Amino acid sequence: MLSVGVFLIIIVTSILLYQPLQVIKDWTLILPFILLLSGCWFIALAGMQVSSPQKYALGPFTTLSWGLLLAAVGGAWFLFSYGWYYSIALILVVFAIVAISAGLKRK
Repeated sequence: MLSVGVFLIIIVTSILLYQPLQVIKDWTLILPFILLLSGCWFIALAGMQVSSPQKYALGPFTTLSWGLLLAAVGGAWFLFSYGWYYSIALILVVFAIVAISAGLKRK
């Protein structure tokens, strides 16, 4: 229920940033912004899972990886309007973070 509530808040925030506040200038950038904020929520959720893991749920590392992937896709899509090289740089940074966290997990 918590994730459903947060997802609805993310949708409302994205709509408010587009229409009344005009922070997002193009309406086609609402979906990448929703993906970016959902990825940030998954990252926060992974942090909460570390303290109390459940037996049959996805592990915190998997949740963190999915959160980083969602944030990278949404951020790269959002940054593509400014330049494709920003999108590639963001995706490479996220892959580097996942590789480093996977390496640290094994130790």
